[in-house]
Amino acid sequence: MKREKKQIETEMIHGGPERNYEGSLAAPIFQTSTFSFSSAAEGERRFAGEEEGYIYTRLGNPTVRALEDRIAVLEGGEKGLAFASGMAAVSAVLIALTKTGDHILCSNGLYGCTFGLLTMMEEKYDITHSFSHMRTEEEVREQITDRTTCVFIETPINPTMRVIDLEIVAKAAKEYGVPVVVDNTFCTPYLQRPLEKGCDIVIHSATKYISGHGDVIAGLVVGDEEFMNRLRMSEQKDIGGVLSPFDAWLLLRGLKTLHVRMDRHSSNAQVIADKLASHPRVERVYYPGVREIDSPAGRQMRNGGGVVAFELSGGKREAQNFIDRLSFIRIAVSLGDAETLIQHPASMTHAVVPAHKREEMGITDSLIRLSVGLEAADDIWHDIYQALSV
Repeated sequence: MKREKKQIETEMIHGGPERNYEGSLAAPIFQTSTFSFSSAAEGERRFAGEEEGYIYTRLGNPTVRALEDRIAVLEGGEKGLAFASGMAAVSAVLIALTKTGDHILCSNGLYGCTFGLLTMMEEKYDITHSFSHMRTEEEVREQITDRTTCVFIETPINPTMRVIDLEIVAKAAKEYGVPVVVDNTFCTPYLQRPLEKGCDIVIHSATKYISGHGDVIAGLVVGDEEFMNRLRMSEQKDIGGVLSPFDAWLLLRGLKTLHVRMDRHSSNAQVIADKLASHPRVERVYYPGVREIDSPAGRQMRNGGGVVAFELSGGKREAQNFIDRLSFIRIAVSLGDAETLIQHPASMTHAVVPAHKREEMGITDSLIRLSVGLEAADDIWHDIYQALSV
């Protein structure tokens, strides 16, 4: 019997194949490194790929597989893979799509460690990269070369919150047969589904909103079955950045409340963005304009998400002084937790990016990134307001 497709809020709780774990409502934690075979012949068949079954947790585990199946359903992809961190996921995908002499076209703004990885790949393996604003199809076409083997996008971009129009990029890239990879961490599949816009591969730092509680480091990838099987049996298996069963269980738990949390994160963030925009000491506020129906954000995002960036007058010193004056808002470089978190990108998450590149990306010394939590919006604003008022 074909499984009936349900709305995404339901799939976050029930998505994936039905499995009977002795009647257990929650997926059990299969906390084992290896699996035994009933016979030597069974072991041979499994290693040969002639028989389904588990061999060794680096190659697959029932708890991890349940998470992989669910994220694939949520993103509308054929298959998912779980990794030990978001950067393990990014690294595996980019290694799988490139070889010496290839080129990666990137959005004009990336997470600092992704930038660091690209720099290492260029210095060690002559895999070059370039940046594009990707405002039009023509701009994307002009920057795809005969060496380009993938397009890598963050949207919204970390930390400037600029939104890339996924349909524009996917349409242009497909003309050249170049796969489009999207880091969907800031949105999660609840707010944005890149595969539905024509993109090919989706990556998440599941450490963030998918976990939602600041107690897991993990990464997820979703794509078509052929690519994902190759990724599992090469880069994931041989490099070994796999997720533990316990962490997979925590993420399955986190996914059950993702839609509820994202609605609250987003509504709180919109309140804070609006109040910041009207404060005289705030020069600029960066938050996706989903209210503008004909904007890229309005077309591809359910709402604006939980991250707000803003600039204060006074440069780096005033930005850091403001952060230090906060009371309960915590200074930390992650996002997506229940707690509101704040950080200074130029000296923290993006410090590895050379200053001239940061400027090109729009990461000024006065830019602050705020991950708006689940607290009462009035309390979050009161803490910000008192820090601005000194």
